[in-house]
Amino acid sequence: MPISAAVTAIGLVVMWSSGFIGAELGTREAAADTLLMWRFLAAAAVLGGVWALLGRRRPRPRAIAEQAVIGALSQGGYLGGIVWSVGLGVPSGTAALIAALQPLAAGALAGRLLGETVSPRQWAGLAIGLGGVALVVQGDVSAGPAAPAWAYGLPFAAMAALLAASFLERRVRAPLEPVDAIPLHCLVSAVLFTGVAVAGGHAAPPAGGGFWAAVAWTVLLSTVGGYGFYWLSLRRNGVTRTSALIYLTPPTTLVWAYAMFGDAPGWTALAGMAVCVIGVTAATVRHRPDARRARTGPRLADPEPDRTWRTPNPAEPRRTGPTARGQRPTEVTPQVKEP
Repeated sequence: MPISAAVTAIGLVVMWSSGFIGAELGTREAAADTLLMWRFLAAAAVLGGVWALLGRRRPRPRAIAEQAVIGALSQGGYLGGIVWSVGLGVPSGTAALIAALQPLAAGALAGRLLGETVSPRQWAGLAIGLGGVALVVQGDVSAGPAAPAWAYGLPFAAMAALLAASFLERRVRAPLEPVDAIPLHCLVSAVLFTGVAVAGGHAAPPAGGGFWAAVAWTVLLSTVGGYGFYWLSLRRNGVTRTSALIYLTPPTTLVWAYAMFGDAPGWTALAGMAVCVIGVTAATVRHRPDARRARTGPRLADPEPDRTWRTPNPAEPRRTGPTARGQRPTEVTPQVKEP
C-alpha cells in the first residue's frame, strides 16, 4: 500500500529530528567520529543483510557510482559537518539554524536546476519558516560555548552537501529505490568515518551499554527512518517541499529533548514552533487551481456528438471516400448474395 504524502511528511520530520537526540546520547559516551563510525558500520551490516534476504537485484555500475556520490554527500558530508562542528563548540541550535537555511537555497536553485516552479506563496512560507527557526534557537545561540571561527563554516558545508545530494538524486540517470540506495549510502559512509576514526585514534568503542543504545537509536530511527523518509519525500514531493519540512526539525527536536532529558522549551521556543508550522504550511500545501471552478460548478460545454455504437445494416448504403466541397459522397450499395 503506498505511503501517503502526509505520512511521509510526518515521518520525515520526526525521524530526522531523532538524529540530534541520538547525537546527544552518543557523544555523552564517546567522540563524534567513534559514534559515526560504529553507527554506519552497524547500519551497513543490518541494511545490507536485509537487502540480501530480499533478493534484490544488483544495481548497475552507473547506479552504484551515482549513489556512492549521493551517499558520501548526504550522510558523510552532512552528518560529518554537523557533528564535528558541535564537537568543536558550535552550539547545536546554531548548527540547526544554519542547516535550516537549506530550504531557501533549495527554493532559489530548484527552478534553475530542476525546472520546479517556486511560487511567491512558497517563497513567503520559506521566509516565515526561517524566522520561526531563529526564534526557536536564539536562546541556544546566546548561551553557546566559544568555538573557533572556522568551525562555524562546517554547518554551512553540511547544508551544502545535503542540498547537492538532493539535486543529484533528482537528476540521476539510473535511479534506485530507497531499499537499494540506503544500504549503499551507509556502506560508503562507514568507509569514510572508519578512516577518520582510525586516523584519529578513536576507533575503539567504549564498553558501556549506553553507547550501543545510542548506536541502535541512530541506526533504526535516524538512518533507516530519517533517510528513508527523506528520499521517499524527494520522490513524492520534490526538493522545495521536502526542504521546507526541514524547518520543523528544530522545534520537533525540542519536543524530543523535553521527553528524553526534561529540557522544557520556553515561550520564545513555543512561539517559534507556531511560526514554523505557519511557514511550512504555506510552503508545502498544494494549490488547487480548479477550486474556484468546483465552487461555481462545471462550465457548460457544447454537447458531444453521439458516439453510441450501432450495428451496421447490410442493406443501408454506406459512404466511402473523402468528399470535396460541392461534391456528393459516393454511395456504395452492398450486394446481397442469393442463397
